[in-house]
This record gives sequence, structure tokens and C-alpha cells, in this order.
Amino acid sequence: MTAPQPVILDVDTGVDDALALLLAVRHPALDVQAVTCTGGNAPLAQVVRNTLRVLDAAGAGPIPVAAGAHRPLLEAPQHAAAIHGADGLADLGLPESARTPEPVHAVELLRRTLLESAEPVTLISLAPLTNIALLLRTHPAVRDRIARVVMMGGAVGTGNATAAAEFNVWHDPEAAAIVLGEGLDVLMYGLEPFYRVSVTHADVERLRAADDSAPRLAGALLTHLIAIDATEERVADDRVAIGDAGAVCAAIDAAPLVTRHAPVEVALAPGATRGQTVVDLRTMEGADISAARPMPPATVVLDVDPEPYRRLFLEALLGA
Repeated sequence: MTAPQPVILDVDTGVDDALALLLAVRHPALDVQAVTCTGGNAPLAQVVRNTLRVLDAAGAGPIPVAAGAHRPLLEAPQHAAAIHGADGLADLGLPESARTPEPVHAVELLRRTLLESAEPVTLISLAPLTNIALLLRTHPAVRDRIARVVMMGGAVGTGNATAAAEFNVWHDPEAAAIVLGEGLDVLMYGLEPFYRVSVTHADVERLRAADDSAPRLAGALLTHLIAIDATEERVADDRVAIGDAGAVCAAIDAAPLVTRHAPVEVALAPGATRGQTVVDLRTMEGADISAARPMPPATVVLDVDPEPYRRLFLEALLGA
């Protein structure tokens, strides 16, 4: 049997981050070594509370959790209560956790975990990339301890926070530009696969009816998202997207992905395109006649076969 892959999840725990945490903790292919938190879907203090409560529901062991950046590098935070509820977790009223966060900043927990790991660690970023950008700027020596970055962020086409930009990148575009510019092995899991990977409404009822707290929570969160997805033409009427949890699926098994190795630049100028990920899919030799700084390529997910990930998600939570 292959040893589980060591991972750190960087989250801004709202509804679909919670689905991703449940999957990551429950799937035997992953060894979750730490969870770091940043403000995004909800304010930082709420994100930490949510993360601890979700780990309880997942039946997780003593995974260290730390609070990190409470705001983007340059701008004021802008949260997403309209999507995730006032508490970031669909206002389900989950009980408070007896877990306590680590008494260090998330950047320090990232540094420490990377250096102490016996092998390089995959960073699964499901949030604005502020913590990871700060890590790379303040502790560049850990770069070689990062196996790869699997980021839920960006889009090749239409955004969701704006017409051009996906929320995680839009929330802190400077941080995303730093991470994408480092030349790390980056898998950009953007809005195209985000909306493609889904479960049926019947699957949601199976989760809600389970005896275990993890699938029951997943079912309740997906029920909340059904109402949100009803306004999104990118999701079929009888299905609901699992969102960030799909990026965890991609970290586990890349086979269902359709990808392209391509440079990705983040638009930083004020205006309608701020936070847009400009993915250069041109193949003609010498096509770039501009004076723009060349960007290192990322592996960009263009499409995905959703059924294997639907099965992976349900099997991890339901055990069958």
C-alpha cells in the first residue's frame, strides 16, 4: 500500500472548505499534518472556530490549527456571508469545539511543519493565498520542502466574485501573483472544474441520513448549497457542486483532469479585471510580442471527468 501523501490545508472555512476538510481527513490517501486559516469567506476568528468544529465532526485526531492573515496584503477584507451564511457554515448552529488553535501564527505553523516533515509536503490552498505568500516571502528556505501547491483559485473564463475574477484570487490578487510567480509546481484548480464536480440531490439525502457526523454535516452543507447553485447556470438542476472538495480530489487523483501547462498572470491594476487570472493558452512559437515579464507555467485544469470525483467523495464519507 502506498504511504499517505503529507498535506497541509490552508483554508478560509466556509461551506465548501468544510466539505474539503471532511474529505481530506477521511480519505486514507492523505495525511493532514496541519490546517492554517486566513480571513476570506468569513472573518479570521470565525474561520478558526469553523475549522475546529468541522474537525470535530470529521472525527479528526489532534491536527494542529493556526490562525494567520486576517486581511489581504493590501486591501480591506471582503467576506462572503451571502453565500456561506452569517457564521460561514450555513448557520447550522454547530457546537463549539474543545480544540484550541496553536499559539503561533499560521506562517510559523507552515514553516515548522514543512521543516519537520520527513518528506516534502503538498500545500492544498482553498483560500486567498495570503498565508502562503507571506511564508514564501519571510521563509524562502522552506521552498524546497513544498512538494507542490494545489490551489483552488482562478478561472480560465468567467469569474464569480466579479465577471473576470474568482473569489480566492480576487480577495488577495497580490498574494496570488507572488505564489504563481515563485516557479513552484502549482496545480490551478479553478472555476471550470469547481462547478463541474458535483453530487446528485439523491446523494445529498444519503449523506443527510447517515449515522456518522461527517456525512451528516456534508449533507447539511450541500443542502444549503443547493439553494445557492439554483442561481448558478453552471450547475445542473438536479446536482450540487462540491466546490473546494474537488481540489482535494485533484490532490488525491489527477487522472480525471484535463490540464494544460501554461503561464498564469494575475491582473493587479484597479478596475473591472482586477484579480483575473490571465491564462496564456497560445501555442505558437514566439507569440508573445509584448514586454511583459514572463511568468513560470502552472498546470491549469481546463476540464474534469466529474464522475470519478463524485465516487471518491461519497466513498470517503459514506465508506461505500
